[in-house]
Amino acid sequence: MARRYDSNPFEEEEEEVNPFADTGARGKATGLNYGGGPFYMNPATVPPASNSRLSPLPPEPADFYNDRSATIDIPLDTAKDLRKKEKELQAKEAELNKKEKELKRREEAAARAGIVIEEKNWPPFFPIIHHDIANEIPIHVQRLQYFAFASLLGLFACLFWNIIAVTAAWIKGEGVKIWLLAIIYFIAGVPGAYVLWYRPLYRAMRTESALKFGWFFLFYVLHIGFVIYSAVAPPIFFKGKSLTGILPAVDIIGDHLLVGIFYFIGFGMFCLESLLSVWVIQQVYMYFRGSGKAAELKREAARGAMRAAI
Repeated sequence: MARRYDSNPFEEEEEEVNPFADTGARGKATGLNYGGGPFYMNPATVPPASNSRLSPLPPEPADFYNDRSATIDIPLDTAKDLRKKEKELQAKEAELNKKEKELKRREEAAARAGIVIEEKNWPPFFPIIHHDIANEIPIHVQRLQYFAFASLLGLFACLFWNIIAVTAAWIKGEGVKIWLLAIIYFIAGVPGAYVLWYRPLYRAMRTESALKFGWFFLFYVLHIGFVIYSAVAPPIFFKGKSLTGILPAVDIIGDHLLVGIFYFIGFGMFCLESLLSVWVIQQVYMYFRGSGKAAELKREAARGAMRAAI
């Protein structure tokens, strides 16, 4: 076993230099001049440099960073699909233009024939009817049309309050039958009034149709008769306490003061509705006579009678 400080037999022998030796001797041993003269190294004493250079990287192609000669292949199928889609879009656009022209032609034909497309717009929060007095009714009769509309809303208020008063009477022991009748009055009365006399008047004012005026007069007279009867509420046709008239109010106030007050309020509302309705039919009739529609209605009635006779 070799000792720790044994020399390596394969290591080249080098001359040991004593750092504490004379500088002159060191200079002679290493070939360096330390004697204060210029720096001198004997080339013969410099050991040859070892070959420690790294192998170079392979050269990059000339167009590695700027490859302008590269081509992008676009498949022919994609170009054909684009042309096909473009033709489809053009065909759809032509079809839409054709439909738009057809719709416009129909609207113009309907306008020439006096047919108006009615779009539901009232009330604004939940449109259920078409109502546009400011834009569709002539300005000289708009005030009268607003009063007729107030008459319709007044009927709605009267029948709604009638339900409240009759409900109070039912709670006080008057029976459920009068409450059911009050509900029927409301459900049938308000839509019936709109369909039977208010909408005919609205269309008559808009188109100046004599026949529509005649339809309005016929059913508005029935409306006036109903509100006058409700204001009195005699127990003849209906059960008396199902309507808040003067007679049920006087009868019930002795037993139930609060319910009697409700009935008297209903009586007052029916009275106001009756007065407003009488004034509206009077004003509409005056306009009807003054515009010459009465004579036109007579002529149309005569023609109808002749056709029926023939």
